[in-house]
Amino acid sequence: MHDMVGVQVQLCGTFVVELDGHSVGQDFPSRQARMLFAYLVLHRDHPVPRDVLIDALWGDSPPPAAAGALTVLISKLRTAVGAELIRGRTELAVVLPEPAYVDVEHALAALHTAESAVAAQQWNRAWYPALAALFVARRTMLPEASSEWLDGWRRRLADVRLRALECYANACLGIGGAELPAAARSAQELVELAPLRETGHLLLMRALAAGGNSAEALAAYERLRVLLRDELGTLPTPTIQAYHRELLA
Repeated sequence: MHDMVGVQVQLCGTFVVELDGHSVGQDFPSRQARMLFAYLVLHRDHPVPRDVLIDALWGDSPPPAAAGALTVLISKLRTAVGAELIRGRTELAVVLPEPAYVDVEHALAALHTAESAVAAQQWNRAWYPALAALFVARRTMLPEASSEWLDGWRRRLADVRLRALECYANACLGIGGAELPAAARSAQELVELAPLRETGHLLLMRALAAGGNSAEALAAYERLRVLLRDELGTLPTPTIQAYHRELLA
C-alpha cells in the first residue's frame, strides 16, 4: 500500500473507514470484523491481548474455536486496511497514520473544548465544538452490534449528548439573536432526554423568555414543578425558583 496521509474512522451511525481519502469500510467482511477494528481503535494506546479480544467479540459465549476464528478475522482486517495498520501477533494494536480522525474521540475532545468555553462564557468559541460533539453523540455506535464494552461506550456517548446539548443551548443563548430558536430546541431535546435534569428546564425557560415567550417559559416551570412533586416529592432548585420569580415580576 502506498504512503497514507491520514485516516478517518466513523463508528457512530454508518461505519466508515477512509485511508488516504479512499473508503475501505465496505471491505470489512462482517459485523465482528467491524467490532474488532472498533475495539482496537478505541484501545490503541496499548496492545491488546488476544484473550481480551475474544471476550470483546463473544463475551461469555465464545465459539469452541474462538482463537482460530479471531485469527481469521485479524487476517481479513489486514487485507482490508493493510498489514501496517494492524501490528502484533500475541497482542494486537492498531496504528493509525496522522492526521487521524476517530469520531468518538473527536466528540470527547470537542465536548471538553465546549465546556471550557462555556465556563469562560466564551459563547462563540463554544458554539461549534458543542455542535460537533452533538453531531456524533446523536448517532448510535455500531448499531448492528451488541456487547458489554459497546454498551459502556454507548452510555458514555449518551452522557456526551446531554452535556453537548447543555453547552450548545448555553452558547446559543449567549450569542442571542438568530440563535435563540436553536437554544430553545436544544434545551427541549435535553428536557425530553433527561426530564429530571433541572439545568435543561432552566435553559428552556431562559431560551423561551429570551425569545419573547414568557408565558411559555412560565408553563415550562409549571411542568417541572409538577414533575418533581410527583416523581420525587421535591421542589425546583432555589436558582430555578428565583428565575421563576423574575419572570413573574
